[in-house]
Amino acid sequence: MNTTYFLQAGGGASSIMPLIFMVGMFAVMYFFMIRPQQKKAKEQRAWVDGLKKGDKVVTVSGIHGTVAQVSADNPVVVLEIAINTNIKIDKSAISLEMTKAAYPSA
Repeated sequence: MNTTYFLQAGGGASSIMPLIFMVGMFAVMYFFMIRPQQKKAKEQRAWVDGLKKGDKVVTVSGIHGTVAQVSADNPVVVLEIAINTNIKIDKSAISLEMTKAAYPSA
């Protein structure tokens, strides 16, 4: 006579472990991915809002220029890219990272 026994683990403690693991993974993702991105976006927004005439900038597409005209209520910035050559771009097209790389003192 063969008798087969099946053992089961206790349900209380082992069922909470996956929940703790998921909460831990979310916390790691938040502190290493989401929070730095939010901080970077806030810094970019503050920097763009503080643009003034004469600032040297680089656009996201790589155009280097000097701010010729900026308005607080208008999302468009006029860049002088050469003598008597101006272009209008959106404020969101100005890159903080590229500007820091191209003009470290800016």
